[in-house]
Amino acid sequence: MASRLGVGWINQVGRLAGPTPVGRFASFAVQVHRVNALEPSIEPLSDAEIREKAFALRLRARQGDSLNALLPEAFALTREAAKRTIGQRQFDVQVLGGVAIHNKCIAELETGEGKTLVATMPAVLNALPAKGVYVVTVNDYLARRDAEWMGQIYRYLGLTIGCIQTGMSDHERRRAYACDITYGTSKEMGFDFLRDELKRLQLGDTTRKSFEEAFLGSGTHQEAETPVQRSHNFAMVDEADSILIDEARTPLIIGANNQPTQEEASAYYGADQLAATLVRIKDYKYDPIEKKAELTAAGRRKVQARAGHSSFGMLTVDSLYEYVERSLRAQIAYLRDRDYVVHEGEIVIVDEFTGRMMPGRQWQDGLHQAIQAKEKLEITLETITAARVTVQDFFKRFKKLAGMTGTASTDAAELRRIYKVGVMTIPTNRTNARVWLPDRVFSTELEKFQAVADQIVEWNKKGAPVLVGTRSIEKSEHLSALLAEAGIEHQVLNAKNHEVEAQIVAQAGQQGRVTVATNMAGRGTDIKLGEGVAALGGLHVIGTERNESRRIDRQLAGRSARQGDPGLCQFFVCLGDEIVEAIGEKRANRIRARHAGRGELTSARWRQFFIRAQQRKERQHFRDRKLLMHYEKQRAEMRSNMGLNPVLG
Repeated sequence: MASRLGVGWINQVGRLAGPTPVGRFASFAVQVHRVNALEPSIEPLSDAEIREKAFALRLRARQGDSLNALLPEAFALTREAAKRTIGQRQFDVQVLGGVAIHNKCIAELETGEGKTLVATMPAVLNALPAKGVYVVTVNDYLARRDAEWMGQIYRYLGLTIGCIQTGMSDHERRRAYACDITYGTSKEMGFDFLRDELKRLQLGDTTRKSFEEAFLGSGTHQEAETPVQRSHNFAMVDEADSILIDEARTPLIIGANNQPTQEEASAYYGADQLAATLVRIKDYKYDPIEKKAELTAAGRRKVQARAGHSSFGMLTVDSLYEYVERSLRAQIAYLRDRDYVVHEGEIVIVDEFTGRMMPGRQWQDGLHQAIQAKEKLEITLETITAARVTVQDFFKRFKKLAGMTGTASTDAAELRRIYKVGVMTIPTNRTNARVWLPDRVFSTELEKFQAVADQIVEWNKKGAPVLVGTRSIEKSEHLSALLAEAGIEHQVLNAKNHEVEAQIVAQAGQQGRVTVATNMAGRGTDIKLGEGVAALGGLHVIGTERNESRRIDRQLAGRSARQGDPGLCQFFVCLGDEIVEAIGEKRANRIRARHAGRGELTSARWRQFFIRAQQRKERQHFRDRKLLMHYEKQRAEMRSNMGLNPVLG
């Protein structure tokens, strides 16, 4: 047995530990040994003989044979197919990851360990019964890239491959979902599910089919009216933490257009102007954790004094309070070039986790229109909910759920409780050589960014490549200006399209290269070191503030030191960072005022301070997800008791 997986006979004994982490690891490692044992007999086979064996496995699976019994041969055939088609052979640790995924686990593999290739083995095995396998990725580019790249392996073994992309017609989607293995993003698949539910509502009862429909494949409905997805059998989620946890706070919603009247549009503009005159603390309280504003008694009196204005003729006083509180929230909590950009006269939301623009998305409950009023733009259609589903509810519909990511162990308990999946940490193929430098803490943001620029200049002089992660477009542009002033040639990535991101990020490991990007730009792209870069310490990664989750920090750090390469990571933080407000706005402001202008704060207790603030933020996000799940569960139960579809309306 390979040394990274331990000694063979010890794993045989370790299996006796049962469903414990040690027992599971040993049991899966034994399966890897069985896959390896088949390799000598499969290598001499011709292409036709391998396809014949793959076809025989499909017949056995469709006749009811256990997939667990077919695993060694299916994995061995997939490994041989990978060698012959794309010239890559899965390492033993990658086979172990594949076994874990098949056994309903989230496989935690370090960045650069080849998660895309790992996914091929459980995908082939679970596609054998012809019930469909969905491979879920974070963006369209990665879905298309992985489907084309790994599709060579699947087609070699006689399987069909489909890929869902934004803008595809229903006919194309239906064909893609009918394939053995389908790649796509969680949002596209989730919205297809919602559209299918709306189609079923229009079609009426589809649970009973006529003889003609069931056996002759024909019926009275046009193809365009019928659902595109088939049954939800097995979903394998790439970057599982990002999709199953980070995106779980925002439900997927299909809205029906609700054209605002001229009076409603005037009310949004009027409320925005009125909100701008209110004084914080005196007229309203703002909770930065909940991102909510609430008028005080004095504030309500001010609003009442303006209630007779022509802009508010259609509103009751209570409705006017809601409009003003919504405007306050838009002005304080949602910042231009951080949470959204104004593009061609429209508000375009920027994804808080990736820094990418998301055209077509809208905030709900009038918030989007309040932000349009704040930016003095035309008030557009407000949407009312026609169908909605949470990420949690969508993925819990699958009979089998698993995935892979570089960072899941910190949220293992939540994944197990909500999705009933375990997390298994897979050893790296080579020993990880990443160096973590201690965080540097500054009193103000200006001091922090100047220190970041100085550090980049220092590393750039020796030729080391540097990748800098920022949380917003505004901050990436501020750092870019400092680097330009220092004469450092660099590239900036913020809210670009995924293909350009991937091409630029792939070059970030070349000698002397400086890349400034939003934290998750180009995620899923392999960064290879240029010639001579390993001797300079590998890729140097800088984080310009701690994120609201340790996982996102680890994802940024994981861009360096891949596959045993050297690399280092360091975070620069300051008291002006948003994460500090997790301890409470008043306390945060007192600390900022007390230490303003002190430059770098070198005491180790400051690093602990940021860790505690981050932990507090993580607990708050967990409560948000738990509350959303509880609300959606109650909503679904109420609608079901009324005989209504819980997804619609």
